[in-house]
Amino acid sequence: MITLDLRGAIARAIASVAPAAAASADPKLRPGARPGTFTTPVAFVLAERSPPHHLQALAQAVAGRLAAESFIARATVTGNGFVTITVTAEALAAVAARVITAGPACAESAILNGVTVPAPPSADWARAVTWEQARADLAAQLTPRLAAAAGATVAETNPAQSNYLQRSRASRPVPPDLAEWTPAEAVAFTGADAMRFALARAVPGRPVRIDPRGVARQVPGNPAYAVRYAHARAASGLRWAAALGDSGEAVQLCLPAHPADWALLDALSWLPERAAGAARRGRPDEFARYLEDLASAAIKALPFVGHGDRAVAGDNERLALTRVLAAAARTSLAAGLGLLGVAAPEGL
Repeated sequence: MITLDLRGAIARAIASVAPAAAASADPKLRPGARPGTFTTPVAFVLAERSPPHHLQALAQAVAGRLAAESFIARATVTGNGFVTITVTAEALAAVAARVITAGPACAESAILNGVTVPAPPSADWARAVTWEQARADLAAQLTPRLAAAAGATVAETNPAQSNYLQRSRASRPVPPDLAEWTPAEAVAFTGADAMRFALARAVPGRPVRIDPRGVARQVPGNPAYAVRYAHARAASGLRWAAALGDSGEAVQLCLPAHPADWALLDALSWLPERAAGAARRGRPDEFARYLEDLASAAIKALPFVGHGDRAVAGDNERLALTRVLAAAARTSLAAGLGLLGVAAPEGL
C-alpha cells in the first residue's frame, strides 16, 4: 500500500542524504491533515547524528528527493523539521485495486524483516481466572501474529530475547462490579468473536473494563459489532452493485468525487503499517482500534447499500466505483479481523 511505497521512497532519500543512517532510520509515518497526506519526523532521527542546526537542511534535502518520486505530488518541510508528503490523487485512488489484488496478503509487509519474536503461549485466554490475565494472554497470542504479518520471524525463544518488540504494561485490577463475570462466562454470553475483539482492544496499563452485556449489543456504538458489521456492509455493497448491473470485471478505480471515498482510501493505505506498528510496540489494542477507524470510514463511504441514495442503476461509473471500494473494504477488514482471530461475517 502507499505507506509501504513511502517507506521505500524515504529510504532512498535517506540513502542519498545520509547513507550511514539509511539502514536504521525508521520514518515513523503519521497521518496528515487530509487524505493522501503523511508526515515523517525522519529528519529528527538523522539529526541525532548531526549538529542541531543541520535539522532544517536535512529535512529540506529529504523533501527535495521525495518530491521527485512519481507517485508523490509534493513534499514540504513543516513545523520545526517534519516532512509532510502528499501523494498524487491517482496513487491514492489505486490503493483499492491494490488491496483487491493482494487479497488476504494486503496486511502483510516486510517492515519487521530481521526481527525475531517469541512464539505465542499455549494458554487459553478464555480460561483465565481474571480479566487482566485474559487480556495479557490474548495480547501475547496476537502480537506474534501481527509481527509475522509484518515480516518478523516467530520462534521458540525467551520473550526477554526479543530484539525489537516492546513489552505491554500490566493492567490494574478490574473493579468488582465487572469482575463478577469470568472470561469463560462472558464468551458463553457474547460469543467468542465479539469477546475476542473487545478484549483485544483493551488498553494495557488501565483497568480491563469489559461488560459482556454491552459487547453483545448489535449497535454501531459497540466496536465488537461495528467492525464485523462494516465487513458485512461491504459484502452487501458488492451484492448490491452486482444486482444493479455492475459486471465486476474492471478493478481500476476512477477518481472518486465524494470526500468519504477519499477518507476510506486513506484508511486502507495504513493497513500494513498499523499491523507492524502494533506488533513493534506489543500493542494489539492499537491495531484493533485502527480497524474501528477503517470500519467507520467504510460505513460512511458505503451508505447507499440497500438504499440507492448515492448511486443508481445505469450509472456505470458509480457502480464500478462502488464495487471496487466495497471489495477493498471487505478484503482489508477480513484480513485485519483475521489477524485478531475474529471471523469476518458476510451478513449480520
